[in-house]
Amino acid sequence: MGDMTNSAVDFYPKNQRGESNHAGEFGCSLDELRSLMELRGAEGVQKMQDTYGDVNGFCRRLKTSPTEGLAGNPADLENRKQIFGRNFIPPKKPKTFLQLVWEALQDVTLIILELAAIISLGLSFYQPPGERSEMCGSAAGGVEGEGEAEAGWIEGAAILLSVFCVVFVTAFNDWSKEKQFRGLQSRIEQEQKFSVVRGGQVIQIPVSEIVTGDIAQIKYGDLLPADGVLIQGNDLKIDESSLTGESDHVRKSADKDPMLLSGTHVMEGSGKMVVTAVGVNSQTGIIFTLLGAGGEEEEKKDKKGQHRGPPKSRHKSKKQDGAAAMEMQPLKSAEGGDGDDKEKKKAGSSKKEKSVLQGKLTKLAVQIGKAGLVMSAITVIILVLYFAIDTFVIQKLQWLPECTPVYIQFFVKFFIIGVTVLVVAVPEGLPLAVTISLAYSVKKMMKDNNLVRHLDACETMGNATAICSDKTGTLTTNRMTVVQAYVGEVHHKEVPDPDAIPSKTLDMLVNAISLNSAYTSKILPPEKDIGLPRQVGNKTECGLLGLVLDLKRDYQTVRDQTPEEKLYKVYTFNSERKSMSTVIKMQDGSFRMYSKGASEIVLKKCSNILNTAGEPRGFRPRDRDEMVKKVIEPMACNGLRTICIAFRDFPGSPEPDWDNENIILIDLTCIAVVGIEDPVRPEVPDAIKKCQQAGITVRMVTGDNINTARAIAIKCGIISPGEDFICLEGKDFNRRIRNEKGEIEQERIDKIWPKLRVLARSSPTDKHTLVKGIIDSLHGERRQVVAVTGDGTNDGPALKKADVGFAMGIAGTDVAKEASDIILTDDNFSSIVKAVMWGRNVYDSISKFLQFQLTVNIVAVIVAFTGACITQDSPLKAVQMLWVNLIMDTFASLALATEPPTESLLMRKPYGRNKPLISRTMMKNILGHGIYQLTVIFTLLFAGETIFNIDSGRNAPLHAPPSEHYTIIFNTFVLMQLFNEINARKIHGEKNVFDGIFRNPIFCSIVFGTFAIQIVIIQFGGKPFSCIPLQIDQWLWCMVLGVGELLWGQIISSIPTNRLKFLKEAGHGTQKDDIPEEELNEDAEEIDHAERELRRGQILWFRGLNRIQTQIRVVKAFRSSLYEGLEKPESKSSIHNFMTHPEFRIDDSQPHIPLIDDTDIEEDAALKQNSSPPSSPNKNNNAIDSGINLTTDTSKSATSSSPGSPLHSLETSL
Repeated sequence: MGDMTNSAVDFYPKNQRGESNHAGEFGCSLDELRSLMELRGAEGVQKMQDTYGDVNGFCRRLKTSPTEGLAGNPADLENRKQIFGRNFIPPKKPKTFLQLVWEALQDVTLIILELAAIISLGLSFYQPPGERSEMCGSAAGGVEGEGEAEAGWIEGAAILLSVFCVVFVTAFNDWSKEKQFRGLQSRIEQEQKFSVVRGGQVIQIPVSEIVTGDIAQIKYGDLLPADGVLIQGNDLKIDESSLTGESDHVRKSADKDPMLLSGTHVMEGSGKMVVTAVGVNSQTGIIFTLLGAGGEEEEKKDKKGQHRGPPKSRHKSKKQDGAAAMEMQPLKSAEGGDGDDKEKKKAGSSKKEKSVLQGKLTKLAVQIGKAGLVMSAITVIILVLYFAIDTFVIQKLQWLPECTPVYIQFFVKFFIIGVTVLVVAVPEGLPLAVTISLAYSVKKMMKDNNLVRHLDACETMGNATAICSDKTGTLTTNRMTVVQAYVGEVHHKEVPDPDAIPSKTLDMLVNAISLNSAYTSKILPPEKDIGLPRQVGNKTECGLLGLVLDLKRDYQTVRDQTPEEKLYKVYTFNSERKSMSTVIKMQDGSFRMYSKGASEIVLKKCSNILNTAGEPRGFRPRDRDEMVKKVIEPMACNGLRTICIAFRDFPGSPEPDWDNENIILIDLTCIAVVGIEDPVRPEVPDAIKKCQQAGITVRMVTGDNINTARAIAIKCGIISPGEDFICLEGKDFNRRIRNEKGEIEQERIDKIWPKLRVLARSSPTDKHTLVKGIIDSLHGERRQVVAVTGDGTNDGPALKKADVGFAMGIAGTDVAKEASDIILTDDNFSSIVKAVMWGRNVYDSISKFLQFQLTVNIVAVIVAFTGACITQDSPLKAVQMLWVNLIMDTFASLALATEPPTESLLMRKPYGRNKPLISRTMMKNILGHGIYQLTVIFTLLFAGETIFNIDSGRNAPLHAPPSEHYTIIFNTFVLMQLFNEINARKIHGEKNVFDGIFRNPIFCSIVFGTFAIQIVIIQFGGKPFSCIPLQIDQWLWCMVLGVGELLWGQIISSIPTNRLKFLKEAGHGTQKDDIPEEELNEDAEEIDHAERELRRGQILWFRGLNRIQTQIRVVKAFRSSLYEGLEKPESKSSIHNFMTHPEFRIDDSQPHIPLIDDTDIEEDAALKQNSSPPSSPNKNNNAIDSGINLTTDTSKSATSSSPGSPLHSLETSL
């Protein structure tokens, strides 16, 4: 990378470079620091010693202090920003409004319309030479008079105008969404804070404020915001896979490998570093600058940025516009039916695979589009034939050269009518409705404390059937307080008086708690006078520090005597150890180690216990069992977390081998066991009850002891006495799901998960296994949709695997947030219920819109078609059709997509993946209203002139003036749609369609607004809209027919759906998802439909697909929004490529025996869960699992497949 970096110098502003080379006031220049950060390990240490002496010398050169940090005066900070740069990587430029307009113009239907309009315009200005002769025939009611000839251009111009309207509306929508997404993104970024030491105080500052020379405190779960050199570290392990692709965690220490790089994750331990490079000068920034140099290379930047850019900076440049530009037009290419193939090919590789809803919609839109295409083709053919037969056969005219322009004009008119039918048939409003609905929901969900990172997560949440929740912080308040203690062989039921504890024991306890905890954990005075003290840092440690304060001691004085740098060795807490230990050197040269951790685990390692006098006495296994029964279980049954605190002394010489934990962490002496209470959040029981009513099973997965977990689960209402459920511990769970060879079997998981409610003492791998087991399960009639909550780094794999991952905004680590789809900004379970409500609301909004849109489509197409065939002229003109299209697409999608959710949404079961979008009730409504509207319109068309006593508008000449007759038909049609829009608000057959209508001001204003514009069009629209002003009584009749819709709606809703047997097919016909959606959604390369029919029967097909689907879903969550397709041959492959390979089927036709732990390789890589069983079966399973013959070396490289590496991109493009 060295050579790359040097060339990067060219991309910096000249003045910055000039300054950097002779950084006057600082003892090292930008270039020196940059070259220092390129070194690793021993080389780095060597360079530090040669150039700066040691870390302190280095800090002096940077004018900072390892203990006090920067002074923090603004002038100095600004100066540093000028010389060493700001901690900000400039994002990619957003698309301009004109680019978006150009994209909107790519729509096939619009292009057809534009062509038709231009031809129509051209012909209307073309005057055939000489007098119009009678020889050309008086086809279809004669030729126009002189006055109308002038007005011929209006139709073409009006079509063009309405096309521009549609384009601008679409472009404006995309533009505002992009803006919203950027706003959302910058909010996420501003909220990201980091701890630095300034003026001797630890303060939290936004990541963008970090400057070179800052002393930053790093701890487990952090995403490093800048490059730095480690000053002091405890057991620090870093995951550098996002930069280097190496999945093994790298141990960092001040004397062996002190270089820390931005964008890497802290997986264990804690420490302090001095920041050496920020923003574009950090290792991540350099890669970004190289990739993004110059505008013409923008594309490459996005393609390559994925390889190495670490998550944070990758977000900055990409998620913003990527999300906005691509996610935002979920179905763009579906609308034009097949014409969009070329575009699909381009966009396909970069599209995110669609959610359930989008899959169903794409399929539906394509089906409707095809039907429309057929109808419009038939219309044109019939019109042309009719004209030809009438003119040349019946009137026996010859085709004369001078008549050609006249005939062409007729043909163009027919073509325009055909296009009109197509325009009405294709539901351009679908993508718009989806987008508006999702964007609106996302915006509103922010208010409900849900920060949605992936748009479709919001809608998937509506289908959720299971939630696997953490206990701490989600179900409970995460304010830990010690309420019971067993110390000095006495069980105190509340916090004991300091005098009641032997003084030796008390000192030992205070030291053990104060020193053996992260120094970042503190208890600060309350913000308000009356509030509770603020707990900062790890909440369990804060609970223990609170105990020290309750014992009238001060932990800060103890810490001051032994500052963090003096700690000899720290074994930080991780999910395998389940304990934390700190070694300090005593004055006499000997060592003392303090330990704390889960009581069952630490007690097993204790061989002594402090007695009533504070002296150690023997502690035998028998004593331990008694203690578990008498002390730990009663505490746990009250829902307390039990923590054991212990110590051990070591001689000074010979010094023990600290790296061999097995000989260090034994023979401990127990000081005390404390019970920590974490009260259940008051609103949780109610929220869980709502989930259960809504058909969602809540399961609790926690690292706590089973009795504690059970007690909390009962308090929350997850389990209630008398129910049939099971609570398991991690090891029982593992024993039950594995066969003799230690491999996980899906059948075994299927026996357990339906009744499992609590999984206690679980490791992150167990959580992942459970989530995967539930998702892959075929038990029950439909696939489960699982949501998972998590806050720790170790929850990453489970969050990624789940259909929707919720990360905690307050307690969550950056790694967890990175893996999640939705961030709960208040860490509260009841916000998840809100997400379910919004998700279901999105689904319902789309259904409402569909019900409305399809009614209009069916009616308009049939009217245009039959009208054209019988009267050679569509009763609804092209421009009128476009206005109808505007109402029913743009406005209706706005009105129906912004309905606010109601509590009643939680009273029904989830829809599931295979439920058709158009239910039987909706089908009944669509057909019912269609029949009413057609009856009215045909009656008006063929008998209107007699009813209203006006001239007939049928068989008008080519450029005839508008007739009252057709104006009445158009007006009635629009008014019926308006009133039907009110009917469409209810899709489950409710009687009261006005229920809650005023809660949605957007809906009301759109309905009234449309009505007002309609009056203007009719009264003043004139020639362009082919309208003529109507009398007041004609208006009233139109209104009556419109209101009839509402009455007719009541009649329809009182017919029981189950009587109408024939509807069943119709409902499912549009939407029977018998092929797993992922396959239909493949935009990249549409598989041929006939071919699909052939394969439909093959079960293998399904199996293979399900396997791939599982893979896809895993990959889904980790991409921030989308990877704009890596230009690598393998990354272009779509599922269909795999499907056409013969080995694809063979692979799965062998009976599939799930091998060990179906953890996907890249997850293991991302968060190295060593605890999972041996990895070779794993690799091999990955190959079988996805049904892709990965060779073994691919699976090795897959281990490096962090979200930034090429292999990841291969999975992504799936």
